[in-house]
Amino acid sequence: MRFAWLVARRYLRSPNRPGVLRLVTLLAVVGVAAGVATLVIALAMNSGFRLTLQDRLLGVTAHVNVARPGGEGIEDYRELAAKLGQAPGVLAVAPAVYITMLLSSGNVARGVVVKGVDPALKAKRNEALQRIVSGSADFKADSAGFDAVVVGKILADEMHLRAGDYVTLTSPAGQLTPYGLVPRSKRFRIDGIFDSGFYDYDANWGFITLAAAQNMAGVGDVASVLEFRIADVDQAGEMAPRLAHEAGNGFLATTWMDENRALFRALRLERLVTALFIGLITFVAGLNILVVLAMTVSDRAHDVAVLMAMGARRRQISRIFVLLGLTVGGLGTALGLVGGYAFAWAAGTYQLIPLDPQVYSVPFVPFHPNAADALWISAAALLISAAATIVPARSAARIRPVEILRYE
Repeated sequence: MRFAWLVARRYLRSPNRPGVLRLVTLLAVVGVAAGVATLVIALAMNSGFRLTLQDRLLGVTAHVNVARPGGEGIEDYRELAAKLGQAPGVLAVAPAVYITMLLSSGNVARGVVVKGVDPALKAKRNEALQRIVSGSADFKADSAGFDAVVVGKILADEMHLRAGDYVTLTSPAGQLTPYGLVPRSKRFRIDGIFDSGFYDYDANWGFITLAAAQNMAGVGDVASVLEFRIADVDQAGEMAPRLAHEAGNGFLATTWMDENRALFRALRLERLVTALFIGLITFVAGLNILVVLAMTVSDRAHDVAVLMAMGARRRQISRIFVLLGLTVGGLGTALGLVGGYAFAWAAGTYQLIPLDPQVYSVPFVPFHPNAADALWISAAALLISAAATIVPARSAARIRPVEILRYE
């Protein structure tokens, strides 16, 4: 092996190589580096989107929801919450009421999802209510008796709302009057404005107290759903059936993965397609290595014949060109990994690539380089490089010294 490596290194560093061969060798290294770096960056971007969306979703949504199917409310939600809150792995449980209402201020109105929460329980567990950029999230009624509402920053900006302003919430759950069914409408004071960093929530969500939501929904002291936060979010699929079983008959449990299955399935598919298509760049770079070795075999046929005449074995000759190809592939792989991870780190740290949050839900391209990706990317690049050496190495090993040196 020392002999083969010595010769391979001399061939690679020889100053007497033709200029075309040097150029093709450089292009082979650059090709492998470009393929590896592009793959690292693409996978880091995919992982960044997935983890960023997951973190922000989990910051404002429950890990497991337990409710009655068909929209039937939970009357004994306090006792049920106390019971299920003792289950292993449960960090917190809180009741909630969801209503789609019309929020209006002056001549501007738009539909929003309003969530009724228990401030004492929810404010400590909901990251949106911890990211207040204006006002507070105390949910205390003002001196005139108007209940509080907390809205997202994008919604507030679009409707020109500030903390302390008054808005009107109109619920489709109307009340029967002598004039027919009239929608429930009530004035609220903007208690605070949150910035969760997730466009859908910041633009379309609001929070009020559980009692105010029950009143606007026209229901009694019931909750629409019990929301659970658990210690290990990846175990939500196993926790959900257990919680539904402990809750009793007539309850259904769903997880954050069920509610966002289409989104994360699309991200996984995108990751697979990205790896396949960008991997073709490395494959093409492998063809460049084959060309480099084929040209080297042709250029060094006389030297190979001399080595074989002096006693070099065919296996040793084959190893020379295998090591030569692996050196080119390994150098390109190392440069690609360094360049790819450096770019991904810089772009993620300094937020170099802005995005439209209305389209992508995040204001910049997130990058999350994964060290485990480097292992299989390196293995794939080196495997392609090794495969590219097979034909030239066999061709070199089949050289017949007699035919090359006959007229020497």
